Amino acid sequence: MTAAPDIRSIPFADAHGVEKTLADYRDDVVLVVNVASKCGLTVQYEQLEELQRTYGERGFTVLGFPCNQFLGQEPGSIEEILDYCATTWGVSFPLGDKVNVNGSHAAPLYKALKKTKDGVGLSGPVAWNFEKFLVLPSGEVKRFRPPVKPDAPEIVEAIEAALPR
Repeated sequence: MTAAPDIRSIPFADAHGVEKTLADYRDDVVLVVNVASKCGLTVQYEQLEELQRTYGERGFTVLGFPCNQFLGQEPGSIEEILDYCATTWGVSFPLGDKVNVNGSHAAPLYKALKKTKDGVGLSGPVAWNFEKFLVLPSGEVKRFRPPVKPDAPEIVEAIEAALPR
């Protein structure tokens, strides 16, 4: 866990080009995920949507950011991605605009998120599609690498512990 007091104020563009910050999601617990439509982990959309449906009314939001940096697995336009996510996976959670998560052109939000250490104490570049960052209302961040499924006990427990009682 890493305290990041200003992470909720870092601007990003939503899928429609509107500037937002994590603070726009009120005091929600936000699971930030870099997503891709043509990845072996794309099935995680189903679990992400289930989390959104289960906890959304209790102050939780999944926020997906399409990213084409890993073997070109998110090549479409934002309009194509929105259509794919809605029709294939029934995604109701918000998506941001396409971003880079690594390198010199990484989105500012991801530059900050990557400072967070994962469960074994490693920070640094996003390893692959579907890396997850759980951002608490306090700005504290918990990081889960791509193979950790969205409905894994460690993620569900962290969400439940952070939600208002």
